Amino acid sequence: MGQLLIQLAVTAPVLLLSMVIHEISHGYMAYRLGDDTAMQRGRLSPNPIKHLDPLGSLVLLLTFLGSQGAMMFGWAKPVPINPGKFKSHQRGMAYVGIAGPMANFLLASLAALILRTAYPHIGDVETGLLPIAIFRIFQLNIILMIFNLIPVPPLDGSRIVGAFLPPKSYIKWIQLDQYGMLFIMLLLFALINFGNGLYNVILPIYRLFLPTYGF
Repeated sequence: MGQLLIQLAVTAPVLLLSMVIHEISHGYMAYRLGDDTAMQRGRLSPNPIKHLDPLGSLVLLLTFLGSQGAMMFGWAKPVPINPGKFKSHQRGMAYVGIAGPMANFLLASLAALILRTAYPHIGDVETGLLPIAIFRIFQLNIILMIFNLIPVPPLDGSRIVGAFLPPKSYIKWIQLDQYGMLFIMLLLFALINFGNGLYNVILPIYRLFLPTYGF
């Protein structure tokens, strides 16, 4: 139990940081495209308290403890977006959608660069809390990037798909957001029970970034 709590103490802040940066990236992209809603509501702040979602935080804790540290999943509070302020609703939402996964990609790339330079082998990561934390930053941001790119409403991948739909189809597509929590729960159930599919996508990416780690 003690080791599990140490893992939680390292992993939870890393995941929280990654989710907050993910959401701020959405808000900042919206701001660049003309929507200042997130900024006006203080959601471009780095203060994690402003981004915490009570249910997402509870799920984070339960999935970690329930899986004995093998998995941790949760979510931050989505930033408010007003697509009516974009020149193009569909393209604007696609740009906002891709900003979050791109932020995760950049965080994972930075973590991988540090690992390849300072801790070139998987055994080196086990030497202290700092390399473990950096490795978790790499892992969790790859997972967040891939998960959010799944084209299921309301995930970011659905925003990107929406940019390529005819206007009438797009209206029906975004109406599926009202069932977003149901979709997320079904997706989580599928990943927990049939997670090999996602793992088979993530593993080659791990190897691409860290070829000497023997994944």
